[in-house]
Formats: sequence, structure tokens, C-alpha cells
Amino acid sequence: MKIPVFVIHGFLEGGKTRFALETLADEYFSGGERNLILACEEGIEEYDDETLKQANATLVMLEDKSEFNEKFLAACQKKYKPTQIVLEYNCMWGMDFLRDMYMPEGWFVAQVITVVDASTFDVYLKNMKSIFMEMAKDSDLIIFNRSSDDTPAAAYKRNMRAVNPKAQVVFEKEDGTVLEFEEELPFDLEAEVVGIEDVDYGIWYIDAMDHPERYDGKTLRFTAMVYKGRHLPEGYFVPGRMAMTCCADDTAFIGFLCRSSYVDRLKQRQWITVTAKAHMEKRPEYNGEEGIVLHSVNIRKAEKPEEELVYF
Repeated sequence: MKIPVFVIHGFLEGGKTRFALETLADEYFSGGERNLILACEEGIEEYDDETLKQANATLVMLEDKSEFNEKFLAACQKKYKPTQIVLEYNCMWGMDFLRDMYMPEGWFVAQVITVVDASTFDVYLKNMKSIFMEMAKDSDLIIFNRSSDDTPAAAYKRNMRAVNPKAQVVFEKEDGTVLEFEEELPFDLEAEVVGIEDVDYGIWYIDAMDHPERYDGKTLRFTAMVYKGRHLPEGYFVPGRMAMTCCADDTAFIGFLCRSSYVDRLKQRQWITVTAKAHMEKRPEYNGEEGIVLHSVNIRKAEKPEEELVYF
């Protein structure tokens, strides 16, 4: 029997318990299940008996990291025989600790959800950035609760998408409604040639990942570094930039596939200014998904930017 485990994590008092309670109150989620809640820390919000009863849920509290082990999980399976598990995880215990945990037979991680208090996100990002980014890397869904019209949602979303392009990022207001926001772009998409400045490369890349249809058929111009890999098909390279996803020691090369008849003349890590027409194509390099593929129109040598790293 397959038993799904829904992992909910985030910093203390970020709204994890409230999210878990709202999820359990949804009959579509909890109906007909024997739910087991494993709570690895206690915040301001508490699990109320009425919600637990209606959701047919059993709550087990853990106070110390040493309690969370394979023997404990096996005992939970034997005692409670759950058909569904909600794990409210303490992120201070480390994500590697959770990844390496051997779960009972049949248990599998169905979804990883990061819950963030938008009103205190800047503080945590400044002081605990590496811990947060480790959480975000594994997440399927990132929820910024307690959002408001003052929340820099577009910037937060770019940060999350840079770390984990596959994660869904949602912003919720205090009343539970979704925060709608406009993502202003620093370049003119209606221009004959869309010029992307060095400082705007990260914004363009994330937007092109999220909304590739915006760029289909557009001619783009930007400065980038050449990447030529053996796994790339003949006649293709990737013009891209190194991006800081977490800290100076955690960088990734980001860019899109580019077709060019001048690939053989290009040198690895050479800086170029490329003018190319963008098309949406299904490619094996994109795991069979549709994505931006550039077709070069002009390539010329360029100077290395003053700031090589891209920030979000």
C-alpha cells in the first residue's frame, strides 16, 4: 500500500500549522483517510481537537531531533496504520537529515510545501539565506502568506524561481485570497530588437522560463558567456551567465539553447553579444518540454561585464 507523505516546512511562526489545519479541514484532502500528523515543533498556532476529529487525524508531537528516526517512524506505522501523513518539519534540523531518513515500506514523499511569512521574509533571507534556499530547492509549492500590496512579490518570485524553476509560487493575503500583482519588465517587448541590459539578464531569464510565449518570434540582444558542452547537439551552444542562487559559493549557469552556424568559431567561456530570434520548441534538452530556443542572427565579441554574477 502506498502512503503519501506531505512535507510542510518553513521557519518558526511562519504559518505552517495554520496551513496544515486548513488542508486537513478540506474534505477532498482528508475525507476517508486515516491521517497522521507528525509535528516537529510547536508554534503559536495549535491543532484543535475538533479539526483533528473531523479529519480523522492523530497528532504526534516531537520535541527533539533525536526522536525523529527510523525506529520512531516504524512504530508510528505499526500503531496508527495511517493512509496519509502530514509532516510539519523543523527546518533547523536540516534538509539532508530529512532526505536521508529511511521511511517505512510504502511511505513516499508526495509533495513538499514551503510556507513563508512574507512580512518577515527579508529578515530571514538576510540571516538564514542558505537554510531557506535549501528548503526552496526541494519544494513543489512555495506559499508566501500574510502578503500585502507592499510585498515585493515579483522580486520574491524571481528569487524562488532562480533556485527552483519547477516550484509553484503563490502569494496569499491575510484573508486567504491570492495577491494579484503586475510583473513590470525593465525592457521593451514591443521593440524591433529587445535589448537586455547586463543587470536585467536574471529578470529576463526567469520571465522567459515562466512565460516563454511572450518571447516567441521576438529578436533579442544581450551579452553572455559561451558554453559548449559535449551533450549539446551539433550546431548549438548556450549563451548564458553565472547566477548566484544562494550565496557566492552556490552559483549556477543559466541560459537557453542557441543554434548558430558559427559555433565552431566560438571559444568556451568567451564573452559575446548575441542577437538572436527566439522560438518556442520542444527539445530533448528541455526534457521534451517546450522552451525558448534562440536562432542567432549576429554574434560579436564583447567585453566581460563589470559584474559577472547575475542576481535576482
